[in-house]
Amino acid sequence: MKVLFLPGDGIGPEITAATRTVLEKIDHNLSLGLHFTEEDVGFSSLEKHGVTITPDLIERVRNTDMTILGPVDTAHYPPAEQGGINPSAALRIKLDLYANVRPSRAISGLLALTPGMDLVIVRENTEGFYADRTMFAGTGEVMPTEDLALAMRKVTRGGSYRVAAFAAGLAAKRRKHLTIVHKANVLKLSDGLFLAEAKKAAALQDGLEVRDEHVDAMASLLIRTPDAFDVIVTTNMFGDILSNEAAELAGGLGLSGSLNVGDQNAIAQASHGSAPDIAGQDIANPVSLLLSAVLLLDWKGTQTGRSDLQNAAIKLDAAIIKTLENPRTRTRDLGGNLSCSDFGKAVIDNL
Repeated sequence: MKVLFLPGDGIGPEITAATRTVLEKIDHNLSLGLHFTEEDVGFSSLEKHGVTITPDLIERVRNTDMTILGPVDTAHYPPAEQGGINPSAALRIKLDLYANVRPSRAISGLLALTPGMDLVIVRENTEGFYADRTMFAGTGEVMPTEDLALAMRKVTRGGSYRVAAFAAGLAAKRRKHLTIVHKANVLKLSDGLFLAEAKKAAALQDGLEVRDEHVDAMASLLIRTPDAFDVIVTTNMFGDILSNEAAELAGGLGLSGSLNVGDQNAIAQASHGSAPDIAGQDIANPVSLLLSAVLLLDWKGTQTGRSDLQNAAIKLDAAIIKTLENPRTRTRDLGGNLSCSDFGKAVIDNL
């Protein structure tokens, strides 16, 4: 089974190296039969190929069993016509990775604003207000005059239904509670369509408790009663904002995994940015990418019926948590002294 690493920019090479070291060890321990390779993406690809992600690489990801993507520094890329393509967006669209899975879980012993939080936000990943991924040609933003800018929001019946069906299936495996987040009281047509299709998809899961909340109320409820929620499904921009809020409440983006999922492919990706200010110093926290690898192993195990991959996910998750719970085996941002690479070694010791 092939595993492809795309290190990305900034601290990406460091956290992907730590993640690869851990996965190589768990592969050895459990005889998973994984084969690891690496390709350039981001600035390294721009330097070699004149573009931050090549069409050939997208096709290689499509035909790879599991892909792990480091953070990319899109804010500093040149314009798209000069090769500065957003690799994450390109992969999400080309591979139809329609669900972004973002767990937020407070970890014992680490500071969290909401210690009881243990939830998953499922964000629609290919539609919404994101101008770079809503049109067949051109973008979803136009500027008819120098004083007027317009943005178009894309919400489809099929796109809404499938992401809600995915979220409902996930909720059925957890605590059987699904919350649909929207703003249908104002966005009556677009969010109204999303809400209707989400309810339709959720109704097909037996024994599922379903509620819906307005997005502004949800932002408050995540702070006030985080333990009242299990799986949350929402549209692209709402999910982008709420998942970052939930991650910070649970301890920070550095402790939150992320998985981009489609029907055939999934990509593990750190939920944080590329942090160029600390790149190359071996002080980055690799936990987000490690937890993303947990999600990827579990997804692939479920998809292929391989219980050994699911077991690997459970063992890896437990090792990460055990490492974090020990004050002596934390990275500097968490009050410890370990480097990025040493944290990976500590996780290996706890496997």
